[in-house]
Amino acid sequence: MAAQSANIKVLLAKLGLDGHDRGIKVIARAMRDAGMEVVYMGMRVTPDQVAQTALQEDVDVVGISILSGAHMRLIPRLTKALREREILDDVLVMVGGTIPEDDVEPLQKMGVQGVFPVGSFTTAMTEFISENISRGRSAPQV
Repeated sequence: MAAQSANIKVLLAKLGLDGHDRGIKVIARAMRDAGMEVVYMGMRVTPDQVAQTALQEDVDVVGISILSGAHMRLIPRLTKALREREILDDVLVMVGGTIPEDDVEPLQKMGVQGVFPVGSFTTAMTEFISENISRGRSAPQV
């Protein structure tokens, strides 16, 4: 699977005021170990900053970690910013963190293809990316 993952470029970020970054650093390492190129923006970035970086870096995946519970306010802003840059359909959007089951479907309707609650295995994330991305950027299978 690493050979297929070798050309996949992932952007990871912590939106909003969430100050916990240990989990996303573990995820970044797992993705790197799976052969993906990882760009980590760090903490306290805005949806517009993420969208602009996704455009500039020509990424395949945008992965957001939110532990603050603000996902239903921040993710609509992110998908809007990606849509405004005309790249929402070109990237696989993933969100992880403290995501209640009732929020999964609304997030998917916003354009999030993968939702990974706290406790998800990193292998589930890397496999999800590998299975849903081709370098030609075909639409992900949800």
